[in-house]
Amino acid sequence: MKTPVCSYGIMLVLLSLLAVLQATTALKNGIDIYSLTVDSKVSSRFAHTVVTSRVVNKAETVQEATFQMELPKKAFITNFSMIIDGVTYPGNIKEKVAAQKEYSAAVARGESAGLVKATGRNMERFQVSVNVAPEAKVTFELVYEELLKRRLGVYELLLKVQPKQLVKHLQMDIHIFEPQGISFLETESTFMTNELADALTVSQNMTKAHIRFKPTLSQQRKSPEQQDTVLNGNFIVRYDVNRTVSGGSIQIENGYFVHYFAPEGLPTIPKNVIFVIDQSGSMAGRKIQQTREALIKIVDDLGPKDQFNLVCFNEEATQWKPSLVPASAENMKEARNFAAGIMARGGTNINDAVLLAVQLLERANKQELLPAGSVSLIILLTDGDPTVGETNRANIQKNVQEAISGQCSLFCLGFGFHVSYAFLEKLALDNGGLARRIYEDSDSALQLQDFYQEVANPLLMKVAFEYPSNAVEEVTQDNFRLLFKGSEMVVAGKLRDKGPDVLSAKVRGQLHLQNITFQTEASVAEKEEEFRSPKYIFHSFMERLWAYLTIQQLLERAVSASDSEKQALETRALSLSLNYSFVTPLTSMVVTKPEGQEESRVAEKPMENENRHRNIHVGQSFFRSHSTGDGRSRITAGTSERLSSFQRRFGPPGPLHPPRGPFLPDHMLLPDISLAPPVPEGVFHDMDLRTKETIIMAAPPPAPIQAPPVILPLPGQSVDWLCVDIKRSQGLMKLLSDPDQGVEVTGQYETEKAQFAWIEVTFKNPQLQVRASPEHVVVTRNRRSTAHKWKETLFSVIPGLKMTMDSAGLLLLTSPDKVTIGLLSWDGPGKGLRLLLQDTDRFSSHVGGALGQFYQDVLWGPPAAADDNKRTLRVQGHDHPATRELKLDYQEGLPGREISCWSVEL
Repeated sequence: MKTPVCSYGIMLVLLSLLAVLQATTALKNGIDIYSLTVDSKVSSRFAHTVVTSRVVNKAETVQEATFQMELPKKAFITNFSMIIDGVTYPGNIKEKVAAQKEYSAAVARGESAGLVKATGRNMERFQVSVNVAPEAKVTFELVYEELLKRRLGVYELLLKVQPKQLVKHLQMDIHIFEPQGISFLETESTFMTNELADALTVSQNMTKAHIRFKPTLSQQRKSPEQQDTVLNGNFIVRYDVNRTVSGGSIQIENGYFVHYFAPEGLPTIPKNVIFVIDQSGSMAGRKIQQTREALIKIVDDLGPKDQFNLVCFNEEATQWKPSLVPASAENMKEARNFAAGIMARGGTNINDAVLLAVQLLERANKQELLPAGSVSLIILLTDGDPTVGETNRANIQKNVQEAISGQCSLFCLGFGFHVSYAFLEKLALDNGGLARRIYEDSDSALQLQDFYQEVANPLLMKVAFEYPSNAVEEVTQDNFRLLFKGSEMVVAGKLRDKGPDVLSAKVRGQLHLQNITFQTEASVAEKEEEFRSPKYIFHSFMERLWAYLTIQQLLERAVSASDSEKQALETRALSLSLNYSFVTPLTSMVVTKPEGQEESRVAEKPMENENRHRNIHVGQSFFRSHSTGDGRSRITAGTSERLSSFQRRFGPPGPLHPPRGPFLPDHMLLPDISLAPPVPEGVFHDMDLRTKETIIMAAPPPAPIQAPPVILPLPGQSVDWLCVDIKRSQGLMKLLSDPDQGVEVTGQYETEKAQFAWIEVTFKNPQLQVRASPEHVVVTRNRRSTAHKWKETLFSVIPGLKMTMDSAGLLLLTSPDKVTIGLLSWDGPGKGLRLLLQDTDRFSSHVGGALGQFYQDVLWGPPAAADDNKRTLRVQGHDHPATRELKLDYQEGLPGREISCWSVEL
């Protein structure tokens, strides 16, 4: 079946499915994982995942087996059990205080109970250990559930694959059922190779998909000689569903309904946005650098009907302009220059900064400078707590809420872990926005840009869902302030007994300059039938979806509620958590163990708060740990090849340093000693023998052969390789452009560094952009950017394009019947980015650009009369001198190989 590609893909993401089973390897402690399976059923965005691991103790003594996995932060654990010698030891979900009492009692008895609280950027870690008798087997089973949220048009299923040893039976099955219809499906992996790809099968029809990954033992091995597994990384599934301009999709199962609303084709509402940027001293260094970088990109993405301003703050808050200004080319250029000059110093006055932003919006509104029907947003970025001016957090929250008074939405970004996330979350939720933590990493600027993209395109304001009162009850949140492009609104509820046969719904909202009403309806009997029989779905899921969504919303409302309201909200959320067996922030799971071992472990739902960075280490004081790494020293791949190449050219290396004995401290190393070659006869002939010195001038070693910036294969020519050197500053270079192939390659070459600052490849179909810099590779699709570090393996297959990167840092972009484009992070002589091409005979006759010109009409002149290593290359009427030279071919990675090619200069 042909799969259409939607430009606003939903890319459904189930975050972090596969268990990370970190039991020590069989060679280390006798614990062998002989089976590891994941069965995930995604029904209408609700994911039910079962992870099952079976281990056996092959040692002659009792050993400890550890089950450890990572699961999505938004997921709720619903069950965990261990089966030992036919006896099941379940996990019991209890109210948190009761569970804490059991935990505290176990600690008081000196037992090794533990709280499982460690978290990561997108995941939480769950871990349980148990002693296993010789030859005994243990089965671990963990179940968790999650309602998948649409973000930037993307749902993503991320499986963390890290078994740490070869597994005889390793299998992942993902079943996806979407009554709306699946229009797009793709997979990506950070460990997959072309050989391992044979273990992956994908099948799809109109409404369902099945992805299976089942590698054999030989496919899991790094090499035939090694017992180490190659499975160490992420496996991702993304998909899209059909959408129209309508009232959304209503789905019904077992007396419950869910209403998904994300209409296509709506125009974007103009926005008035003020960026409030922390430039206090704690932002100095990489943080402020990445903030500047992100701001410059964000300003470029403002729409022509948008208005904006910048507020920077440390001890004081200052505005860039006296009022909001249109996003004209001139203003955007000036804003980029201003952002580039933001420096970090001083304290942190959050109160005055946000209030200044509110005042700017109020003044513009009073002066009628805000476009009718526009949306006003304030985006706050800070990395610390308030230290200047008003420092009481509760007072700041009160001041801001009173000032905003529902007139705009406030979004808070907390940079790093020195900020009080709970403070920012309440600040945002009080004012119709949301909070997000920005993680300190090489992709922090991308995180900022991606967040902005989430709110960059408002589509509807004041959205309200309406259902007949005789048809539904206990409906979840049905009023929303804003709908953004790429997001989705979800409402769920119960159907009343003896309700109407047809459930109708209205969705009202405000477009830019008018009100709009969407209507839809669904036959209860027909919708029930869709979910009644299929074996590939988890039945009664819609009731659990309703409970999950209700709990999430109750907890979110509790953040900004008064004390009395908060108690009532948490009481109801606790009741639902216990009724449906969800491990939420209000409940914990007590993991029982066999008699004689630690009696209990308590698994809690971690909170995203200011103590998160300390929680990472909590487990270390409670759990016995095994080393899972190999302590042996290893030689970096390619070292021996480089040495042998060096020896061929310069002879064997001499001793570098004498060995250090135990009697020589580091500061008493012997000086370097080199042995001089025998002195030739006659050297002392005219020499004053009293000096007894000889100075022998050694010839300098030859300069290493360089790798050119670009090596081009020329199809149909007698000359195999053309090496292109860039000698003059070109500015922004259009390297390749082939409209028939739908591909364009641009780059920025720095002549003083003799390397590319960046290379960017843009594809027309599928619409995708790959930008390579010396730091990383950034893939952008549907306004969503993902950073990949060099030499982290990548295997991504989407309709019309395959992206692969190996551990040597070679990224290949391959399309059927099209030219293959390669990007390489080269560490050899002349290190830097390199470009390479394959299948160049597939270029069309319309190819152009600085490099593309060499695939047009190329004529080689005869060798020069005085030197047959020189020729003339005529390209489109222009002559290029070409010289036969020895170059280093980087196309097969380090250490490279020497080739003879014709060099031309640009």
